[in-house]
Amino acid sequence: MAQSMYIDGKWVQSASGEQFDVVNPATFDVIDRVPSGNQEDVSNAVAAAHRAFSAWSKTTALDRSNLLYRAYEILLERANEIAPTLTLEQGKPLNEAAGEIKFAAEYLRWYAEEARRIYGDTIPAAAPHKRIIVIRQPVGVVAAITPWNFPAQMVTRKIAPALAAGCTVVLKPSEYTPLTAIALFSVFEEAGFPPGVVNLVFTNPGDVFGEAILADARVRKITFTGSTRVGKYLMKGAADQVKRVSMELGGNAPFVVFDDADLDAAVEACVASKFRNAGQTCVCANRVYVHENVIEEFTEKLKRRVERMKVGSGLEEGVDIGPVIHAGALKRIQAQVDDAVEHGARVVLGGGPVQPAGLKGAFFAPTILTKVSDSMRVCQEETFGPVAPLIPFASEEQVVELANRVDYGLAAYVFTRDLERALRLGESLEYGIVGLNDPLPAVVQAPFGGWKSSGVGAEGGYYGMEAFLEYKYLSIGLSR
Repeated sequence: MAQSMYIDGKWVQSASGEQFDVVNPATFDVIDRVPSGNQEDVSNAVAAAHRAFSAWSKTTALDRSNLLYRAYEILLERANEIAPTLTLEQGKPLNEAAGEIKFAAEYLRWYAEEARRIYGDTIPAAAPHKRIIVIRQPVGVVAAITPWNFPAQMVTRKIAPALAAGCTVVLKPSEYTPLTAIALFSVFEEAGFPPGVVNLVFTNPGDVFGEAILADARVRKITFTGSTRVGKYLMKGAADQVKRVSMELGGNAPFVVFDDADLDAAVEACVASKFRNAGQTCVCANRVYVHENVIEEFTEKLKRRVERMKVGSGLEEGVDIGPVIHAGALKRIQAQVDDAVEHGARVVLGGGPVQPAGLKGAFFAPTILTKVSDSMRVCQEETFGPVAPLIPFASEEQVVELANRVDYGLAAYVFTRDLERALRLGESLEYGIVGLNDPLPAVVQAPFGGWKSSGVGAEGGYYGMEAFLEYKYLSIGLSR
């Protein structure tokens, strides 16, 4: 029996009765089926959220906080139970999956606390018989679209602040990873969220959902994580009804290693950033710039470290790198590697697909390229795969110019022992997130968002509440 969508507090099938397969990228086996919703299903979910908004937006901050905290407790308890589902449909190693779910729970806890800190202001008036008060109110029904690379964390990072603010939500997760979303919504159901406050819809293809929410005036806010191409489409469509949008879009992160850096630490950091989730993170190192004085030593150290990494099914103990999400991703990654080689790059390690024993899935060998130039596709495009292109640089000024040359600005990394240099680059790099000797800067309490074509707005911390709240100014005239 197929899984279900969650609309108005009920688990339901699609109006059309259609379904689609969920596939394990490590084996290409079908692991489950889920409903394939249409515009009627999306409209039903929006209608449920719209009906629920009136009451939910008026609940006390304490009530919203308690429900979010209860969801946090349940999700934390179930992390190890849900992790195999995430690994089966997404591919990442089981320990990474469990870590992601625990991180997802932390967003619920953080915004359970932030729900009680939605403050307003009293402003001194210019006239003695006037009073000025500013309050914050929820924006309304929120449509959330989440990607497949972090199918638990991205859901709570969007839903938790929306619920804390008093908004109701309709979520469409990636068609590649719907089962993790189902597990999360069973948590919301058990926690006791009222019917219509949180709704879950699947559509395949995904543009069915996008078209429906853009046309529906009841949707007042869109929050999206995914490609820049789709983000631009949603922003253009949202303009017709002046819907609010927040977008976390593509990345092309530079990873800069100076000649005074601790090279062993920089190598470990490069592995953590580049090869986590098989390189399928929007903030992972995409271009590795290494000072020309140490690039040979860095290359050899990185090669020895990556050679020890085990590729295989994420459910297998000791695996460091699982599959990429599907066969199409293999072709795209291979095309970038081939282009680099054709233009003079050298493959130091890997370079193509690999098949671990007993598996027939979408595996790409962890790859290191040298003699890379900045004009190659592997540097100009987001790779989203386990490929590390190493590019030499000679000066601080040169590497800043190279790092900023692309039209993306999500995350950047700098490794140096020089504090002044670290601060200079932290301020000079045109990116929303800069890790200074830190390959994993994402935390629940800090803003996560990009500059330029990498997005609009930020998620995380108290900053993440801004997208879901409106200001209202009350001007009060007194009789005397």
